[in-house]
Amino acid sequence: MRASFSRKNIGQDLVKSGKITEEQLQEAIRYQEENAQNGDRRMLTQVLVELGYATEHTVTSILAESYGVPFYSLEEVQIDESVTPILDPKTARRYQALPLYIEDSYLVIAMVNPFDVVAIDDLRLLTGYNIKPIIVMESELKEALERLSRDLADVEQEDEEEEEKDEGQVVTDEETEDSSPAMNLANQIFNQAVRAGASDIHIEPQEKNLRVRFRIDGVLHEVSHQPRRIQPALISRIKVMANMDIANRRSPQDGRITLRIDDKTFDVRVASLPSAYGEKMTLRLLNRSSRLITLEELGFPPSQLSNYSKLMRTPYGMLLVTGPTGSGKTTTLYSTLAELNEVEKHIITVEDPIEYRMDGINQIQLNPKVGLTFATGLRSILRNDPDIMMVGEIRDEETARIAVESALTGHLVLSTLHTNDSAGAINRLGDMGIEPYLTASSLVGVLAQRLARVLCPHCKEPHEISRTELLESVPDFPLDEGQESVTMQKPVGCVRCNKTGYRGRTGVYEILTITEAIQKLTLNRASGGEIREAAIQEGMITLRMDGLYKVKEGVTSLEEIMRVVA
Repeated sequence: MRASFSRKNIGQDLVKSGKITEEQLQEAIRYQEENAQNGDRRMLTQVLVELGYATEHTVTSILAESYGVPFYSLEEVQIDESVTPILDPKTARRYQALPLYIEDSYLVIAMVNPFDVVAIDDLRLLTGYNIKPIIVMESELKEALERLSRDLADVEQEDEEEEEKDEGQVVTDEETEDSSPAMNLANQIFNQAVRAGASDIHIEPQEKNLRVRFRIDGVLHEVSHQPRRIQPALISRIKVMANMDIANRRSPQDGRITLRIDDKTFDVRVASLPSAYGEKMTLRLLNRSSRLITLEELGFPPSQLSNYSKLMRTPYGMLLVTGPTGSGKTTTLYSTLAELNEVEKHIITVEDPIEYRMDGINQIQLNPKVGLTFATGLRSILRNDPDIMMVGEIRDEETARIAVESALTGHLVLSTLHTNDSAGAINRLGDMGIEPYLTASSLVGVLAQRLARVLCPHCKEPHEISRTELLESVPDFPLDEGQESVTMQKPVGCVRCNKTGYRGRTGVYEILTITEAIQKLTLNRASGGEIREAAIQEGMITLRMDGLYKVKEGVTSLEEIMRVVA
């Protein structure tokens, strides 16, 4: 890049500001000239940083001040993701320029050297916009350009029929002449979602644009707006990848894609839905390459983990995991199966879909088209001499009855239910038509759970609150005797956590053990509230209380626990 400013002026500005000495300036100039003779031409500011005479932040801020150009850290700038692809990665690297956003018909571009008028003229012609440059640190720009290159990299799609060969095939699109922008945008969305740790992608047509949102740690975040005109091509592109009917735009469809991104394999479940402004798409990402989380890593308190370990190692009976959609029930069941997976045990599962493939366990994929439902799958399992059975979900009376009968005939049955708390599972089985005496005899325990976001360790800040103030808003907060104040942690937000203040999630748990007292209440058709109160008297830690303990320990925030636990 050609510099259009005097090395002497910027050097003298640094000396005048007291950032460097005159001797350091002269030494840097000599070093710069020696390298230039060898063909290594560098800006004086780069030389000063390399020699350790000044920091990159210092020289960049002085440079911006001297020439009246805005200076920002890219961590402080809200980048419009729909604007960055205006320059392809190769061109962006060539000019060391990153498009950030559009302001008053100007394209704001981050540059290391915003004084290169030739480069700015080229960018004006390439983009079709008038250019407004801002100056940023070279290290930040380099990292951002590398990330842009990764985001726009080709996504590899694996052929399901040849999946065992583990060879990726680069996605191509020959539908239309305008397929390239749609292909690039699809690649960008998939890459960004994977690197952001998103579990779901929402592509939603609005009146004036196309909105893209990611669900990260259970919360939806808006990541970009795209022009409405690209919506049909993008939707068609994803439909082709998922083997869906691109001509059918008026009825919901389902599809599946297997992708390879960053040497990791992802199963993507695709669902389309007609809306007022066109087809909406929801994509669920499942990382087939991810390591299975152990029970210890799920966030169980030691006493809860000990209790749950005893329940899952009972020789027979039914153990249920409950909670709303997205509360981590399946992950808990997989971690449980991993603990129980031994040569001496025959384990069979019926799932919809199979989210993790586990060695040593026989996993059956549900297929209603050929009559393979949870109920029929369970009946087939019983004829295959299992020790442990896992049913993805108990949805109806037939499945519930077979699961209960299996638990009563010497099998350990693991499954999930959609209930708000552990006591509600007993009433739900009754609502499905299971007699109380069967529930009382077969059920050994119920684990209710939620997922709460973990505070980012890099930016969380302590916040002290008095006993009086805390008890006014949270009367049941577990304070120690005589404790007059509590130091909690609060979310702040930084570049590492995408400005959310949270990074990752942990489980919040409630374990109901079926004791003699609970069995009697079940036989008497007691309400969920009565069963819950009896369990608390026997020492059960509720979801809310486990969450408040995690707040006290600084794992998460009070606001987050109030969000996920009523």
